[in-house]
Amino acid sequence: MKPLTFADIGEENIIKKIGGKQELRTHLENLGFNVGGAVTVINTIGGNVIVKVKESRIAISREMAQKIMV
Repeated sequence: MKPLTFADIGEENIIKKIGGKQELRTHLENLGFNVGGAVTVINTIGGNVIVKVKESRIAISREMAQKIMV
C-alpha cells in the first residue's frame, strides 16, 4: 500500500484504505472515493492532485491525497 501521492500518472489504482478523521473520510466518500473503487491520477499542479473517480475529474489537496491508500 502507498499513498495516492506516490501513484504514477495515468495508472489506475484501487483504493484500499482511507485514513484521517471521520469528517474527512465522509467528505471523500461523498466525492466518490470508496474502498475498492478505482482512482487514476491525471496530473499534479502546485501540490494539488487531479484524479479521475467514477468518470469525474476531481482536484484534491496533497494532504487529502496522502490519506488515500492505494
